[in-house]
Amino acid sequence: MNRHIPSVALAIALATAAAQARAEEGMWMPEQIPALAPRLRELGFQGDPKAFADLTGQPMGAVVSLGGCSASFVSADGLIATNHHCVQAALQYASTPDRDLVRDGYVARSREEELWTGPGSRVYVTVSVDDVTDAVTRKLDPRSSDLDRGRLLERRVKEETAKCERRNPRCTVVSFFEGARWYAIGEVEIEDVRLVYAPHHQVGNFGGEVDNWMWPRHSGDFSLYRAYVGADGKSRPHAKENVPYRPRHWLPVQASGISPGELALVAGYPGRTYRMRTVAEAEDLLAWSYPRAVRRYGDMLALLAGLTKGNRAAAIKVNTKVRGLANSMKKQQGVLELAARTGLVEKLRGEERALQAWIDADARRKEEWGDVVPKLAELQARKARTRERDALLAEVYPEATRVSSLMGAARVLWRLAEERPKLDVDRVPEFQQRNWTRLRDGLERLDRSLDLGADRALLRYTLLDVAALPADQRIAAVDAATGLAPGLSREEMGTRVDAFLERLYASARLQEKATRMGLLEADPKALLATGDGFIALAKALAPMERQLDEEKRAWEGARSRWAPGYARARLARAGGVLAPDANSTLRVTFGRVEGVSPRDGIVFEPQTRLAGVLEKHRPGDPDFDVPAPVREAIAAQHARGSGPYVDPRLGDVPVDALASVDITGGNSGSAVLNGKGELVGLMFDGTWDAITSDFAYDAARNRSILVDVRYLLWSLAEVSRAPRLLEELGVKPGAAGN
Repeated sequence: MNRHIPSVALAIALATAAAQARAEEGMWMPEQIPALAPRLRELGFQGDPKAFADLTGQPMGAVVSLGGCSASFVSADGLIATNHHCVQAALQYASTPDRDLVRDGYVARSREEELWTGPGSRVYVTVSVDDVTDAVTRKLDPRSSDLDRGRLLERRVKEETAKCERRNPRCTVVSFFEGARWYAIGEVEIEDVRLVYAPHHQVGNFGGEVDNWMWPRHSGDFSLYRAYVGADGKSRPHAKENVPYRPRHWLPVQASGISPGELALVAGYPGRTYRMRTVAEAEDLLAWSYPRAVRRYGDMLALLAGLTKGNRAAAIKVNTKVRGLANSMKKQQGVLELAARTGLVEKLRGEERALQAWIDADARRKEEWGDVVPKLAELQARKARTRERDALLAEVYPEATRVSSLMGAARVLWRLAEERPKLDVDRVPEFQQRNWTRLRDGLERLDRSLDLGADRALLRYTLLDVAALPADQRIAAVDAATGLAPGLSREEMGTRVDAFLERLYASARLQEKATRMGLLEADPKALLATGDGFIALAKALAPMERQLDEEKRAWEGARSRWAPGYARARLARAGGVLAPDANSTLRVTFGRVEGVSPRDGIVFEPQTRLAGVLEKHRPGDPDFDVPAPVREAIAAQHARGSGPYVDPRLGDVPVDALASVDITGGNSGSAVLNGKGELVGLMFDGTWDAITSDFAYDAARNRSILVDVRYLLWSLAEVSRAPRLLEELGVKPGAAGN
């Protein structure tokens, strides 16, 4: 296990002067932070920047991933702070119409009352990062076919993953700088995760989709988990006898929060950015993928709203799906709107032309990188030829859980039955033995999110679009199962799809948990013997998925010839000062708490307060109806006029704040640290006017939104009356921080 990441030749020898100029832009790898020390100290950091390169030290050893969200240990007993919207699956898992935690929230009054968040919940602690570039990319024969090259890269990634997992419980091998570098990320994986505290949804999700991506914001987007392990300190499946995990490091909470002008240093796991992509790749997202997603997600949300109206049980089951669709749709709407308003694509095109001119101006650069941009554009055009068919197949089959959970379950069982007889290194990565527990957990958890009416309605929606595909892009297995064919009227398509769905759902044995779990180790013959139509359709679709897997390997093999060169050219032109695109690995970013003027005549202050919560209160409004206990606590706070969590400048308890830090999806729940490395807030969103930051950073507009830790502490003290949790956070009830 590498406690200290070695200095590796990333081709990014960070020049100090340039680093100071560009430091706020970028989600930096921890090993890059020491070179940014001058700018950090200028912003108010008082610690040793070299500490960030020690992933098992303070503070990085306290920062964790939830597999889609970020979080951090905040006590010696494994207490974890994250966002409210990051615990929705846990609330859903524990909810019933008679015990609606999704709506009402939850407070554990003792350790015994802490609720298991269900199979599949995980906490990941990064403990090592090893450069495996040579092992993955060595001696790639330029004469090999794209497919052979893609297969070889996949195999080497699997081999390096297995090698890493001989030393660590869990590893991921990922590329940085478009495949120019490869790293093996070693992690501790904790399986028993329990819910400790989540506020009422009208606190945690106050403002709903109306306020999402907007400022001013008044959301209490905070919650608490706890990690549990076996008595030996090692990860174990959930069991009553498990004990709280004892992390080596946790973040001290600073009860005085964060104020304008102060350093905001963020550590977390940002998901995906596209700043290192070519214009052709970015334009495909902006001109096709995002508009398509906005349309489809809007349609799906309308279907789900109609199906769950007046049916709280169904609403609970589809809650996480609805929130995910709504958040993605609004973000992509915002990206499209702002991209059009600011001429984003033309700006990107101008930057790419300047890069090409810089390459062409030097013979050596031209020889090495002269053709990377046109070659990558050709590859993107090739991928676009069947993109609609491929996207619809993904909805029906590989990514079916977004549409039909039953189809997703059938696919997992069928593909697992196909892959199990192979040697592990020959299996598709998703179905290697290291992932079998995850696959089992997903099948077990399905009951808590499966509503048959919603499942059927979403599958029908997708199948109608499959039915409309042109003759040269048909999905033959679907046509054979449904009787669909090119040229049918919309009415006839609907009739045939409905008849098929009637048969399909009547045969659905997989809706029964015992059946699903009993088939985990079944062979293909036993699966087909169930008579389940979903399994029969999974069998019929599997050959096409395998074909597309091969096409993807060939495309990745081709891209690996050119994309690393594009990234190296970008790095060289930037003087080596460039953060790699986000890829769900541990990153650090920083800036100041400060307001912004997004447009002429508009100035946003950097903080909001409790008074603003009451100003937005609208009785009966599903987004702005402040719960009575919260209103009463705010009224009592204002009557007192003082208290340990009151900001002297505001004269009130602060709620949210703006900071000039560079984040993206996946950073939700990220720890916000002050200059002493103390926890002062949690990141949870960005602003509408910086929503295109996944493609291009705008120093003047870029602002992210955090919830001030004082709102969390005030809520625990005055609304939830949870002194036990305050004490565990190191805060004496009723006492301010220093």
